[in-house]
Amino acid sequence: MVEASPSSLPSQGLCRDCFHMLEGTQRRCRQCGSPRTVSHPELHQLSIAHLDCDAFYAAIEKRDDPSLIDKPVIIGGGRRGVVATACYIARISGVGSAMPMFKALKLCPEAVVIRPNMEKYLDVGRKVRALMEELTPLVQPISIDEAFLDLTGTARLHGYSPAAALARLARKVEKEIGITVSIGLSHNKFLAKVASDLDKPRGFSLIGRTETLSFLAPRPVGLIWGVGRAMQAKLAKDGITRIERLQSMDLGDLMRRYGTMGSRLYHLSRGLDDRSVTTERDTKSISGETTFNEDISDFSLLEQILWRMCEKVSRRAKAAGLGGATVVLKLKSADFKIRTRNARLEEPSQLAIRIFQLARPMLQREAQGTAFRLLGVGISDLCAAEACDPQRPLDPAAVRLADAERAMDRVRDKFGSLAVGKGLAFQPSPKRPQAKA
Repeated sequence: MVEASPSSLPSQGLCRDCFHMLEGTQRRCRQCGSPRTVSHPELHQLSIAHLDCDAFYAAIEKRDDPSLIDKPVIIGGGRRGVVATACYIARISGVGSAMPMFKALKLCPEAVVIRPNMEKYLDVGRKVRALMEELTPLVQPISIDEAFLDLTGTARLHGYSPAAALARLARKVEKEIGITVSIGLSHNKFLAKVASDLDKPRGFSLIGRTETLSFLAPRPVGLIWGVGRAMQAKLAKDGITRIERLQSMDLGDLMRRYGTMGSRLYHLSRGLDDRSVTTERDTKSISGETTFNEDISDFSLLEQILWRMCEKVSRRAKAAGLGGATVVLKLKSADFKIRTRNARLEEPSQLAIRIFQLARPMLQREAQGTAFRLLGVGISDLCAAEACDPQRPLDPAAVRLADAERAMDRVRDKFGSLAVGKGLAFQPSPKRPQAKA
């Protein structure tokens, strides 16, 4: 690959606050005085973007409670749980996602800890996605708070370049939703994702075609997607710690050493990524789990927690327009051993009661005095909601249960998730299904 020098190309600029087009490199916008400008030789030619919401859960909680603005905030469970996310103030103390809560609180004892409110976060995530889809139909969600966008060919529609459209989108998210986002813009998905991590929060970074090799060369090999700690250690043993070393190796040599991973190392080290932005994502399962503050062995208490998890999974399935044919139960014992059991429904379902009816006997077989620290439940073998829970006139009890749950859904939609609940005392004794490990 022959790479031109980006410094030999004229820069193009944009103010991210007033969207005024700038000439050359300007640190401050001459139109509005804002220092939030971006300049790059390929500013208006790049069209593949990655958008990432900044400290998403924590940002929403700070938006809803202004008294938290200047405080370190951690979203997560009790001392036995893990950090779901931390605001940037807490991150200064070293707190990070997936860190055990006891460790996070040791690093930042003054932090305000808030339990996750997934319903609220999902609602905000849907609103951000709707704004993205106003720019382009080619939006590929990666998680609740991030997505790839392909804005190729949209300049004629919007009247301005993808970069200018994305700057407007970031400003719109701030004004209408009250959180901030960081954007990476490049010529493929790999580099767009790398760019979005360069300048957080409220970042807007670009990696152009002409600078791809020189940008990647000095970076650690861990920057490459899929190169985790184990692979980094393996590469380090072979004297490979920087991407520039991979750029000097040929494809055959890398594949002989590292198999199929060698092909990825070869292509991504050179910034080559031909994956397209696709709107369909193959969701394989929908699940929820919780880690307890104290180990639990009492079946009646585990049963209540299981019901709440079934309701959570059901809400997520209904929101996604999906159902599942297999129910999966996950348990982690006090000695950290994981047990997974599954059983197949007679017909695909998205109803909490039917998920619970199949999961409860599996839990009962496992909870024979064993103490557990985690419980989870989910559905797999997914299908469209239209194929789930057919009404059966010959089974009036099942019809009544399904109708009651849908009626409660309508009440919750109108008055909130706490407006109505269903007690375990009303659950019928289910038949014991066949489960397999």
